[in-house]
Amino acid sequence: MCGTCGCGSDDNKVSILSPGEIKVHQHDGHNHSHDHNHSHDHHHKTIVEVEKDILYHNDVMAARNRGYFDAKNIFTINLVSSPGSGKTSILEKTLSDLKDKMDFYVIEGDQQTLNDANRIDALQIPVIQINTGKGCHLESDMVYDAVKKLDIKDNSILMIENVGNLVCPSMFDLGEDKRVVIISTTEGEDKPIKYPDMFCSSNVCIINKIDLLPYLNFDMDKVKEYALQVNPNLKFFEVSATTGEGMKEWYKWLKSPS
Repeated sequence: MCGTCGCGSDDNKVSILSPGEIKVHQHDGHNHSHDHNHSHDHHHKTIVEVEKDILYHNDVMAARNRGYFDAKNIFTINLVSSPGSGKTSILEKTLSDLKDKMDFYVIEGDQQTLNDANRIDALQIPVIQINTGKGCHLESDMVYDAVKKLDIKDNSILMIENVGNLVCPSMFDLGEDKRVVIISTTEGEDKPIKYPDMFCSSNVCIINKIDLLPYLNFDMDKVKEYALQVNPNLKFFEVSATTGEGMKEWYKWLKSPS
């Protein structure tokens, strides 16, 4: 699946599911042993060429997605973060508070389970789960297939919750209008300089779990300083998905993004 990072394999199948569907694992059952006595002189060149091919194909498909979204006036957000940042909790809170005012659709990306899709479905929001198996990120053709199943109305908002990973999702354009990276106060201030590509490619940074600040050694000014080093145009929202603190400012941006 992913030649850029090595995730995935030929026997791994991407599943695109609605809540309540059953996922069936498929394997081809072949023995993949190889003779490794051959020369590897061109190994690095081959990897670079494969990566270019994969990213080129993804960009073409992303352009197709973007054209479709633009034509239907669908505002699309790609939510990215490391696991455990509270990405799904922020999404749940946002949908719960705004679903009566705005039309939302959701694509959930995870390696396995329908857990997150079931949480969104409980809010009566149309949702599709993409299970990537061994894959560590969503790709634009996966989004295209999911969008066809969602049947999104014009003038709505599509929220794509990517697989929890601060590395590979940064390389894969999904056709989104905005990329929103979420970091939590429990992760440490140096995430932006450890994973600069993700913060550089994002438009917005949500800093979650601010209700825990009194119990943590977390420097809010420092994390913003680091993030601005890699992306001077990054916009910040300090929130708590648990208490709702700071969410109104995030909602205000969501209604009139800039």
